[in-house]
Amino acid sequence: MSAGQIAALIAAIAFVVLVVLLAIPLLKLGRTLDEATVAIRKAHEGSAPLLVDAHTTLNSVNTQLERVDGITSNAKTVTSNVSVLTSLFTATLGGPLVRAAAFSYGLNKAIKARRAGRDGGAHSRGRRRGRKK
Repeated sequence: MSAGQIAALIAAIAFVVLVVLLAIPLLKLGRTLDEATVAIRKAHEGSAPLLVDAHTTLNSVNTQLERVDGITSNAKTVTSNVSVLTSLFTATLGGPLVRAAAFSYGLNKAIKARRAGRDGGAHSRGRRRGRKK
């Protein structure tokens, strides 16, 4: 054997050792990928019922939201009707009721003043003059 052949033999042995050393991590990586594939399949099989349940829940929530939307719409209509009714009541009966209350208050004061022996008209005119000063 010549020196070139010995060097080639050493290089071949080194290459075989290198291939063996690299093959071990590659085999372990292959096993890890197989385990990951199995785990992904199990997760996919387990997620299907969860997705079905989530879909059912979302359908139920949408149904309830439609009902709440209807209730809110009806409440808005009722509020609008009450507002219009209040405005109508105020416009038709508010002014006359205020006038009647003011008239009754003034009549009550005049009766009390007359019973006390004072003239209601002179009494009120005297106050007005006093206020202008």
